[in-house]
Amino acid sequence: MSARPNAVTTTLSDDPACAAPLPVLGREVSVPLVTGGEVTYAALDYAASAPALQRVWDDVAAYAPYYGSVHRGAGYLSQLSTDLFENSRRTVAEFLGCRPDDQVVFTRSTTDSLNLLAAVLPAECEVFVFETEHHASLLPWRDARVTYLNAPRTPGEAVATLERALAGREAAGPALVCVTGASNVTGELWPVRELAAAAHAGGARIVLDAAQLAPHHPVDIAELEVDWVAFSGHKLYAPFGSGVLAGRADWLQDAEPYLAGGGASRKVARRADGGVEVDWHTTAARHEAGSPNVIGVYAIASACKALTDAGFDALVAREQRLVARVREGLAGVPEVKVLSLFGDEAPRVGVLSFVVEGWNSSHFAAALSAEYGIGVRDGLFCAHPLVRTLLGSDPQDPGECGAPEAEPGERSLNAIRVSFGAGTPDEHVDRFVRAVRELVTDGARWNYRTEDGRCVPDRG
Repeated sequence: MSARPNAVTTTLSDDPACAAPLPVLGREVSVPLVTGGEVTYAALDYAASAPALQRVWDDVAAYAPYYGSVHRGAGYLSQLSTDLFENSRRTVAEFLGCRPDDQVVFTRSTTDSLNLLAAVLPAECEVFVFETEHHASLLPWRDARVTYLNAPRTPGEAVATLERALAGREAAGPALVCVTGASNVTGELWPVRELAAAAHAGGARIVLDAAQLAPHHPVDIAELEVDWVAFSGHKLYAPFGSGVLAGRADWLQDAEPYLAGGGASRKVARRADGGVEVDWHTTAARHEAGSPNVIGVYAIASACKALTDAGFDALVAREQRLVARVREGLAGVPEVKVLSLFGDEAPRVGVLSFVVEGWNSSHFAAALSAEYGIGVRDGLFCAHPLVRTLLGSDPQDPGECGAPEAEPGERSLNAIRVSFGAGTPDEHVDRFVRAVRELVTDGARWNYRTEDGRCVPDRG
């Protein structure tokens, strides 16, 4: 497949909102259109996985020839890789504003991080989680007593709902609140600091799912007064299979290792009865058994440095300008309904979901891809209860991520999500708005059918 540079990019200016997008991999990739010809691909699915920053890719490529085992070798490459790994831990701690005694544990993803935290909960721990969470935050708490909180309609209602739930606890044992920083469906920012204060006042700790927040806004553990933060590299422009759980060490130190194996143990010896006795690490290594993904970890650290060097003030200003352009464009199409919990004026990151009157959302997303070269997401976005609430559906109504039960043109229980970030050119956003307007006004130029649970062009 051929490649060509973007047709339109922004230029640098003294105004941070007019800063150029950060260079990312794939910015020169062209894709075929079903109607003929090619177009530069518009990646507008950052909320699922963001493209790698060019700087991250370059850093990883420069290190790759020096790859060696971490914590396990006396050779030069092993020592270099170990230093790189541990320096990356310090970089992430600085990026997150960790407190001196916090631990940074490297995992596979946000999902893995929150499952790790679920595995180390003290006995009889209660968990409080809003139904609005991504499944990564909603589902890991299988061995705890979980209270699911109804979707709030204002930030203030979110805080009040949590306060009431904590006040109604039957016992004063350990408790944990899990909350997102920015919704992966609506992009809306949640009142994290206020929720943290409410959690602590109610005798609970709080973990922040920052998967959608960290790529768009600075996250400071100490300032937000949260106990833990979880995020994924693949949403932070470092898609190399690593994630982070950072925060208080005590629950992590007191629990059995998340995985048992080499790296988590300091000493293993046979007992007189024939068994084995294990002395586990008390550092982050306790929950990092196995050979670490040093490339993935280094990629996260590289992304943290790149975003910090670019300056979040400039990144946020530019992204908010793109958000305004998308919202203004969609507002000009009466058939489009943008989904929101907190209202149209609620602050949000570059994530918006919507439905189009008269359209099956999977059909609409397929047409955006096949006819305009635009990649978005359709479905329930691994946040089924939230999307059902926003669409006003009965909990028993059929619906499944990425699997439309309706034929093209028929209504279905799913939505369309457009998401963007530091690497998105203006032209991609402008093309998206124009494509939405044209599809609603003129209809699709091609026929589509459902195949293997996906809506695809009918090539006859």
